[in-house]
Amino acid sequence: MLPWLYYFLLLLVSVAGLFLNILGLPGLWLMIAAAGGFGLLTTWDNFVGWPSVGTLIALGLIAELAEFLAGAAGSKAAGGRKRGMVGAIIGALIGGLAFSFIPVPVVATIVGACFGAFLGAAILELTDKDFRHALRVGMGAAKGRFIGIVIKSAIGVVMLLIILVAAFPI
Repeated sequence: MLPWLYYFLLLLVSVAGLFLNILGLPGLWLMIAAAGGFGLLTTWDNFVGWPSVGTLIALGLIAELAEFLAGAAGSKAAGGRKRGMVGAIIGALIGGLAFSFIPVPVVATIVGACFGAFLGAAILELTDKDFRHALRVGMGAAKGRFIGIVIKSAIGVVMLLIILVAAFPI
């Protein structure tokens, strides 16, 4: 009976991790930690062990790298500099959090993160470049952020499926 309760809690935490991921928060790492905690609570290697947790860690690292490269590539392709990338990161986090309160949770958060990335990159690029350049970098940052969210979320869904199978208490 107790492993089923732990399994249910693991699923709740893992789904929450997917949503936190959209905000730019470490949701995938929360999923990995929850899987490790589940393994410890259910006698390690009984359901979850090193092979599944190692796979989850590898996928988490790949997801982080893909998100970083997509965001950087979008800003760089549009002619952005480091300040534009920093603005995009900060803006995406603020925008994702601010838009999370709109009644359409996932869509609003994604739109907020992309809009925030656009504004953050454009504002910081505008400090010493022209308006067109700032808009172009902002659009590149928004596109890169969206692509990064999609890639990282897709990897998060794969991680959720691995958790569902590996932790199933039978």
